[in-house]
Amino acid sequence: MKKLLATLGAALLALLPLSACGGESDGLKTVRLNEVTHSIFYAPLYLADSLGYFEEEGIRIELTNGGGADAVMSAILSGGADIGFCGPEAALYVAAGGAQDTPVVFAQLTKRDGSFLVGREPEPDFRWESLKGKELLVGRQGGVPAMTFEYILREHGFTDQDINFNFGVSFNNMTAAFLEGTAEYCTMFEPTASEIQKEGRGYIVASVGEAGGLVPYTCFIAKNSWLEKNGEVAEGFLRAMFKAIEFAQNNEPDVIAEYLFKAFASTSYDSITTSIRSYQQIDAWQTDMKMTESSFNRLQDIIDSAGELPKRMEMSAFVDTGYVEKIYAELH
Repeated sequence: MKKLLATLGAALLALLPLSACGGESDGLKTVRLNEVTHSIFYAPLYLADSLGYFEEEGIRIELTNGGGADAVMSAILSGGADIGFCGPEAALYVAAGGAQDTPVVFAQLTKRDGSFLVGREPEPDFRWESLKGKELLVGRQGGVPAMTFEYILREHGFTDQDINFNFGVSFNNMTAAFLEGTAEYCTMFEPTASEIQKEGRGYIVASVGEAGGLVPYTCFIAKNSWLEKNGEVAEGFLRAMFKAIEFAQNNEPDVIAEYLFKAFASTSYDSITTSIRSYQQIDAWQTDMKMTESSFNRLQDIIDSAGELPKRMEMSAFVDTGYVEKIYAELH
């Protein structure tokens, strides 16, 4: 909670509207959404806008980039965002602290880590054991990316002495730091990882998601009070997301890429296509958007292994699957 309070207001960054619609007079309900980072890993979110699914539900999304789960949760708690999009651990920490008006996880978009491990040399025969003692940029301490990575290493026999994480670089600055010479390996999301490899400045050696297994990686979170007052909006939001996930899973990467230019104007068509293919191959998205008890318990195991779990929680303490169950049944 101290971390969250210390970063209150940090999530109120430059507005990146998904839609170019005008004010409330256009009949659309504005939903302020703060995302943990901007990545093709979250392609269905941007597809829901570009394909017109949000507009069909009477919703306009105003998107801000938090640059980390702490900042996203701060935006939710401070009222700077209606919906937060980040790892569920942020909500778990708040719930474990006994906060009032607990932030509720009401849907899950990704079901595994979406990052790729990038090294300085090609390693076609990469082995996780080769990372012993190597300096690694894996995200902030206490964040799911870093904790998932640590969990993977411990499954491969690593001890505290073997692990050398550099937590001194913020999430948004990790790639730049790596390219400037910091650390021997860095985790990167797409399209960054593929673009760095294409430039010959780094090489993808492993998929963290494939190695880490199923875990509720990124979810949609809102205050309980907001959900109670805006239940129909939340349902419309999910209806649009379900349609977008189905589109992302059932179309070829080159077709999907055409609808993502709006959200990734500075990224080439080839890079977007490559990124989509990478995420389709690792089965990145949760089709029914429902968190399971088994994946939730695995998340707690990962957090506990990293020494960051305040106490084990019941999933029902801050996760409400009722919204996705209702809309999924309606659509299927």
